[in-house]
This record gives sequence, structure tokens and C-alpha cells, in this order.
Amino acid sequence: MHQVGKKDPGAEQSALVAVEHHHARMLAELRQLEASLVQAVEDRSGDEHSARNALVTWCERELVPHALAEEGPLYTGPGKTEQGRLLVAGMLAEHQVIVGLVERLRNSEGVRAAVAGGAIEELFAVHLDMENRLLMPFVAESPELSLAAAVEGLHQLVGEAHHREERR
Repeated sequence: MHQVGKKDPGAEQSALVAVEHHHARMLAELRQLEASLVQAVEDRSGDEHSARNALVTWCERELVPHALAEEGPLYTGPGKTEQGRLLVAGMLAEHQVIVGLVERLRNSEGVRAAVAGGAIEELFAVHLDMENRLLMPFVAESPELSLAAAVEGLHQLVGEAHHREERR
């Protein structure tokens, strides 16, 4: 748990904004890739294989590493609290479903691949909403936890742009 003595409210707010911004960028990228896959399947253009592969590659390089990074410092602290325990358990279960859907996408073609891609996009959107509205504000506002400390050095959680800002 990232215990803190006296927290810097500015650092907590900066971390909250950075994670929310990174989440928005990830969701936009996922939606674009998923829409490309659906369009390719609908058009029967022959591009569906490359569209599916692009989505699988993005999930493997961005989505799954992001989820695994969250399971470390971001989830550990609130997962040990009475108020955060069940929320974190639910979010961990969602990560398992997302990873399973990525595997289904990898092994599917055509309509089945588009359905898996759509399911990933929808579940990820709900998951991010819960993190942005519930988990991260809880961590940032909790006197014994620090969002800034939890995401420090983890570009998978806040994106590279935030880390370049921190180094200035």
C-alpha cells in the first residue's frame, strides 16, 4: 500500500488528470481499431484479417500491459481497504474477462472477430469509467493512499507524455 504522511494535493490531481487522459486516448484508439474491423467485415473487402491483427496487436501491446500495470501499485492499496476491496475484486475479474476476449479475438475471424472486438471495447469503456469515477478518486482522496505514488514511473498507466512533463 502506498502509505503517505502528508500528501501533495497538486500531485494527486495531476496524477488523476494524467491517468484520465491516458484512458481517453486508449479508448479512442481501441474504438478506431474496432470500427475498422467491423467496417472490414461488413465490406467483405479482404482487409478484415489485417484489421483483426491490428486490433490484436494493440491489445497485446497496450491494453493487456495497462491492465497488468494497474494490478500492481494502483490496485494493491485500495484492495487492502474495507471500502475498496470489493471494487478492486470486481475490476480484477473484468481484467480476466478482457484477456479472455483478446484470446477469443486472436482465434476468430469474420463476424466472430468483430463481436469479440466489440465486446472488448464495451467492457473496457465500462471498466475505465469505474476507474475514473470510483477507484482513482478514492485513492487520491484517501489519507492513507497516494495516486501520485501509485502511478509514479508507470507509463502504462499515465502515458509517456506525463512522464516527459514530470522530468522537466
